[in-house]
Amino acid sequence: MKRKIFATVLLVSCFMVCLAAIADLSGKWAGKLVMGDGTEYPLLYNFKIDGDKLTGTALTPEGDTPITAGKTDGTTFSFNVTTSGMDIPHTGKFYGDSTAIDLQINGAKIHSVLKRPEEKK
Repeated sequence: MKRKIFATVLLVSCFMVCLAAIADLSGKWAGKLVMGDGTEYPLLYNFKIDGDKLTGTALTPEGDTPITAGKTDGTTFSFNVTTSGMDIPHTGKFYGDSTAIDLQINGAKIHSVLKRPEEKK
């Protein structure tokens, strides 16, 4: 009997940790994309989480663009952003204080790390 109660408590605790991780991914994340030739582009995402669905916006050279086909399981996520006529798939992993993200651009995988931007006081 004690074993069942312990297993149930452990399972519920793991579930709550996953839900907390999903909630923490919401909000603004910033970083930079460094291309092979050294050119840098700023990255800014505003994620919104609803269950396992990820929505929001990404800052592109064309302005804020909606995130499409977004999904998450709490620690990993994926979505697409369309800019300059290209559909750019993104995959990532949430670490709490940072997020690692990979973009597929013209067949090349480009890695970046995102952090929450500093709030101006």
